[in-house]
Amino acid sequence: MSESKIIINVFIIVGLLSITGQSMRFELKSGHTKCISEDIKNNAMTIGKYSLINPNEGYPLPDNHKVTVKVTSPHGNAYHSGDNVESGNFAFTAAEAGDYSACFWALEDKNAFTLTIDFEWKTGVAAKDWSKIAKKGQVDTMELELQKLYDTVLSIHEEMFYLREREEEMQQLNRQTNSRMAVFSFFSLIVCVSVAGLQLWHLKTFFERKKLL
Repeated sequence: MSESKIIINVFIIVGLLSITGQSMRFELKSGHTKCISEDIKNNAMTIGKYSLINPNEGYPLPDNHKVTVKVTSPHGNAYHSGDNVESGNFAFTAAEAGDYSACFWALEDKNAFTLTIDFEWKTGVAAKDWSKIAKKGQVDTMELELQKLYDTVLSIHEEMFYLREREEEMQQLNRQTNSRMAVFSFFSLIVCVSVAGLQLWHLKTFFERKKLL
């Protein structure tokens, strides 16, 4: 296989495997909140950037067209915050695994308005700045793409172990739930039998008092 074909195949594989981020554009009404979640594994690098879209180019956005942004971990730890801003970015290495949330609040105003926000969030391999790596190491295109491919495969390998751990946690939770349900069902049966026995004793006592038995 020629070198050009190898490079093309590497580009295709990297393109298919390195999609580990999300880029979107959404609308946010004044006085409302929108949260976006991303499942990030422990020690994974993540970067994000956001900006308000100005529908009237050449004119500044109104003063009240601002958002408050907060990025939090699964346990509520704040990794980024911005108050009344038009744009911003964040970058951090996850200290815990789970769903990280980026929440956007639009200022409330008597004159209702709608903001359009561009938001890009990348994690893992997609969060690396390959242009800096290439410049720093002075590597050629082939070596750079092979490095991307290696890091992508390594990321997928780690992701598989992470998913396996999550699956084991879910199975453990299911087993605990089933065990608790079995105990609850057993005690419910005892209560039902006890109530039925008490009702029979009460009826028997009632009929004996009335001399019907």
